[in-house]
Amino acid sequence: MIRFIHTGDLHLGLQFKNVSFDKRKAEERRLELWNTFERIIKRSIEESVDFLFIAGDLFEERYFTLGDIKRVRDTLKEAKNVEIIITAGNHDTSNIKSLYNMIDWPKNVTLFNTDGLGKREFVDKNIIIYGYSWDRGENKKDIFEGFQGIDRDKTNILIIHGDVFNKESSYLPLDKNYINNIGFDYIGLGHIHKPTIFSDRMAYCGSPEPLDFGEIGEHGIIEGMIKDNGTKIKFLPFSNRIFLEKTINIDETMGYVDIINKIRQADEGRELKRNLYRIRLEGTLHRDIDLNLDHMVKSLEDEFYYIELIDNTVIDYDLDSLEKENQDNIIGYFINEMKNKDLEDKVVRQALYIGLGVLMEGKVEL
Repeated sequence: MIRFIHTGDLHLGLQFKNVSFDKRKAEERRLELWNTFERIIKRSIEESVDFLFIAGDLFEERYFTLGDIKRVRDTLKEAKNVEIIITAGNHDTSNIKSLYNMIDWPKNVTLFNTDGLGKREFVDKNIIIYGYSWDRGENKKDIFEGFQGIDRDKTNILIIHGDVFNKESSYLPLDKNYINNIGFDYIGLGHIHKPTIFSDRMAYCGSPEPLDFGEIGEHGIIEGMIKDNGTKIKFLPFSNRIFLEKTINIDETMGYVDIINKIRQADEGRELKRNLYRIRLEGTLHRDIDLNLDHMVKSLEDEFYYIELIDNTVIDYDLDSLEKENQDNIIGYFINEMKNKDLEDKVVRQALYIGLGVLMEGKVEL
């Protein structure tokens, strides 16, 4: 029986420039990436797994230092009874200038080379692990060219950083059906940050910590077991925090305080202090309410770990009064024309409000 943990895409050292974090928040998240990495190593020790697979993008080479890579080495060294398999990706390439090649690695760490699909056999476990490391930021190499197949008398595992969704990808396109049909007992993929389990024999682990609002929902690691009757894996939520998007529906009867209070109810209090929220305000806003998003965020920041607000509301205009006041200009003509349509239709009414919002910013006289 073989037990393993599959992770990747940790992006240690990331600067979080794709998120509107202030300097303090960005530093907190960088430290949390390290914390999660160290927790993964600790779990591999506590669970006595045989292998820890790291499927690329362990760190951000643009921001990583020699001291950082030594910290990685020393952390991995703690798991002395765990065989650690690393395949470099497009953010942590392995080449002559790479930090990977500036230090000596512990004997329990295997870093695959960049020449092509390589393999390492662990005779005592009757297992062969195949892998490949990137040496540049873009890669369309066919690493299976000339591949002779696997030894079916052994357990065979493939660990690789690439893209099975796009055959034209510049990030190591992989033919999902082809590699699946080779017969590997497990294919541990990296590069796609959303955890995706295709089967018990093939999965993207995803990034253990979400990195921006393009990575909403649970993130974690994959734990697996290979026995005579096959492979079984499970996804284990593991992140310190989650990126979440919420929609708050408001109407013209609500005042400023009502809206603020409804935002506070977007989630349970303990979750608000833990996670990162992007909240969209939808619906119809009373014409006398001024939504100053910066002020609203400021008043809520003590109750949220992180919050962004997006205003998608439309103003509830008094159409009859507005039409009368503007009967001789384009605003009045626009209202009259829209009244001839079905204003009970949500799409039509939304178009009316958006159009009026544009026109009311600067009245256009005919």
